[in-house]
Amino acid sequence: MPRVKRAVHARKKRAKILEQAKGYYGRKKSSYRFAKEQVDHSLVYAYRDRKARKRTFRQLWIIRINAAARENGLSYNRFMEGVKKAGIELDRKSLADIAVSDPQAFAAVAERAKTALAQAA
Repeated sequence: MPRVKRAVHARKKRAKILEQAKGYYGRKKSSYRFAKEQVDHSLVYAYRDRKARKRTFRQLWIIRINAAARENGLSYNRFMEGVKKAGIELDRKSLADIAVSDPQAFAAVAERAKTALAQAA
């Protein structure tokens, strides 16, 4: 069986890891052994946090909607129920943006939600 000379491939593989490790602190950016370990961890964190970012943004939107809904005399739960019954097809991201940027428009949405709740009861 012929022998395989790996010099080019091995150097390319190490260079790729060191390129990914740019900006790290200390030997993690210059030593292949430490860079490889840190890059592996960093990729795990990146994958995990892409999922976590979706959760944290949803939490933020709910907090903003809740605060604005309470200013208009509704809890978050009742507000969302009223929005659904009123047939308003705005997602939480849009509602949170309206709550922050245009309180009068949010108050109008809250009023429609209140009337929808009153009619349903």
